[in-house]
Amino acid sequence: MKPIKTEADYKLALKRLEKIFDASTGTPKSDEADILELLIDEYEKKHYPIDPPDPIEAIKIRMEEMRLKQVDPANAIGGESRVSEILNRKRKLTVKMICNLTDKLNISPKVLISDYQLTR
Repeated sequence: MKPIKTEADYKLALKRLEKIFDASTGTPKSDEADILELLIDEYEKKHYPIDPPDPIEAIKIRMEEMRLKQVDPANAIGGESRVSEILNRKRKLTVKMICNLTDKLNISPKVLISDYQLTR
């Protein structure tokens, strides 16, 4: 077991993890898989970062998942017209809206907060 420093190391680690992934819990191979997962995760975070989702797209996706209509989050945002303005990017989310949407749509505040989106 060694740190993953190169793309070649990364590919070898993935191949090894694939072989031992289903190891029985509590076995040396299971322990090795746990360590490999951590090493692979750290390498991926550094070399393959994933941008956070767009807050408005996250709201739209969550509403679709919950089968909500545009009128449904009106109380959380401040009225039907405000929902339209937010979803059409004509108005920015406020801290109060983010708090309300977090509760109503069960979306992490981290997803809804972004430097370009947040106003007071």
